[in-house]
Amino acid sequence: MTGRFITLEGGEGVGKSTQIRALAAVIEAHGIETVATREPGGSTGAEAIRALLMEGSDDRWDARSEALLFAAARADHVARTIRPALARGAWVLCDRFVDSSRAYQGGGGGITDADILALHGFGSNGLLPHRTFLLTVSPDEAARRLTERGGSDRMGNKPADYQTRLAARFVEMAKGEPERWRIVDADAAATEVTARILAELAEWL
Repeated sequence: MTGRFITLEGGEGVGKSTQIRALAAVIEAHGIETVATREPGGSTGAEAIRALLMEGSDDRWDARSEALLFAAARADHVARTIRPALARGAWVLCDRFVDSSRAYQGGGGGITDADILALHGFGSNGLLPHRTFLLTVSPDEAARRLTERGGSDRMGNKPADYQTRLAARFVEMAKGEPERWRIVDADAAATEVTARILAELAEWL
């Protein structure tokens, strides 16, 4: 692989999609092909599974079912979108990846990290990003942004105790793998957040 695989992680309303668009524009201005994608989704098969995961009631699936569906969607995404892009030298910017499963179904749903990574090893051959950014915002700011965009999806509607476990798990992962992760305070203006992320990518541009 000659490209770069960059992921953005965090809870609902932290601004991942906004930052993906901004980063793609800057990286493309450097003459680098950029593929902006998301999870669940990013390929035809994965987008079909996305509808199953993101719609319906909070209790539509239990944590194990969710983990399996996310792993299946990710496997198709990796095989059909991410690996081909990296092989041709493109940069892939992805809104969520396996670390979201580790946080949501792991920290939030109680599935062990080993089980989630075993699924990832089988489905996606263990592919990990070159760099992962955890965007964090205050609860009040996240709520304001979600209200502004018209509410949340099924995963964002999970109860408060789930969201607390989720946030703690993201921080735990980021601090446990400092060579890959960077934590970015996303309460700041979007342009300032973009600049902070780009500073951490400058060595590759």
